[in-house]
Parts: sequence; structure tokens; C-alpha cells
Amino acid sequence: MHLVVVWLMASARQTVPPLLQLAAHPLRWRLLTELSDGDFRVRELVARVGEPQNLVSYHLRLLREGGLVATTRSSHDGRDSYYHLDLDRAALLLSDAGAQLHPALHMAPTSLRFVSSVPPTVLFVCTGNSARSVIAEALLHLRAGAGIEVFSAGTQPKSAMHPDTVRMLRAEFDIDLSDRRPSHLDTLTERRFDAVITLCDKAREVCPDFGEDPRWIHWSIPDPAASNGSDEDTYPLFLATAAEIDTRIRYLLPTLSSLDPTKRSA
Repeated sequence: MHLVVVWLMASARQTVPPLLQLAAHPLRWRLLTELSDGDFRVRELVARVGEPQNLVSYHLRLLREGGLVATTRSSHDGRDSYYHLDLDRAALLLSDAGAQLHPALHMAPTSLRFVSSVPPTVLFVCTGNSARSVIAEALLHLRAGAGIEVFSAGTQPKSAMHPDTVRMLRAEFDIDLSDRRPSHLDTLTERRFDAVITLCDKAREVCPDFGEDPRWIHWSIPDPAASNGSDEDTYPLFLATAAEIDTRIRYLLPTLSSLDPTKRSA
């Protein structure tokens, strides 16, 4: 009997893992679920979960304080912010929570398998198609190989690739885009895509309708080319942008692998 009491007291002193504390609330779980699919503004999350803005903002604040959610100031409207889920931290906390329950529940990476032999098609969109969308296209192609058909374009393409885009991709990923030129989104409006991903808040507002087929995703990522500093100032921004895009792509791949292009409408 004494041993049972001691065990119960020890169990009571164990703290609930942080992820479970945060995610246990139904509204916070719904917000995390929505943000797992892309970046959203508060008013968009309010519409998606059907709850008052003050309540949504309160729970978003708790998720931010817990390190699961972060914000990015909109490049389209500086008064607005986009919320996004820190997928790496969520994965770490989820794995730690499982391991605390039982060592065998520690999450391990799973192999990627596509549901269809037809490669899904993905389009990345930003404004200039000289940095973010090109980096995303290059890294998704690198990570997925022939498993995915990937394109990028800009709503107002630049005349040439940003030098740091070319330099960074060659130095860090051994990808050569020296002959690449930015493309205009208008050249792709007749194509069908399984997923359209905007990486620029401005481009999101003017991106044309590609029909009802695509899975629409938005990543609010600051433009590294917006800085006017020297190479020593701008190159780290391109490195940081590539790191963020690469992280998002790692978590995007399982979503894309579940798409079935053969069911796409003609």
C-alpha cells in the first residue's frame, strides 16, 4: 500500500508536456490545425474557426508565448500580420511528449511515398521571381526529384535573377541557375496545378484564379532582395530565407505526396 501511495505522489508531480498543455484546448487545437496548412491573418482565422476575434487573439497569444506560433509583418499592408506555425518546434515537442510517455513513442522520420505515379504539379509565386519563388522551386526540385513537377513565376518579374539567389543556391546547394531568367505568371495561367503556393503577401492579393483544382497555400516570407545593403549585408538574408523555405518544404512534401493528380478536373 505504501508503494502505491509513493507511486501516485510521484506521478502527480510529473508535469504535462508543453505541447499537450497548449494543444489540449479545443480552440487552440483548431488554430494549430488551420496554421498547419499555411499562414493566415487574424481575421482569416476568425472566419475559419467561427469564434470572436478577441478570443482568437487571446489563444494566439498563448500559442506565441509557447513558441508554437510566430508572426510576420505583412509586406502588402504593414498594419497587418500573418501567423504561422513553427513546424520544427511542434515536431520536437510532439516527439518529446511521446518519449515521455514511452521511449518507443519517440517519432522517427518516415519515408516519402506518392499515392500516384503521375507527378503532382506545384507552382510557387512571388512578385519578382528573382528570389523567394525561385529558391522554393529549386529546393523542392532538389528534395523531391522527379516525384514532383515544379514551376515558379512572378506577378511583376524582375529583368534578371538576384545575384545573391544565384550565388547562394550554387554555394549552399550546388544548384546552378546562372542561365535562368524570371518568368511572368501570365505564361502559366492556362496550366493546371495541384498546389499553388504564394510566398509574397503582395502576390497573394493579385494571384489569378487557377480554377478550383489547386490546393492554395500561403507562406508569408519577407523578401531578402528588399534590402539595399552590400553583399555582406544581404547574403545572410538569402541564407535565412533559404533555410526557412527548406524547412517548410520538408513539411510540405508529405502533403504533396498525398495528392492524386489523376483526379484533377480537366
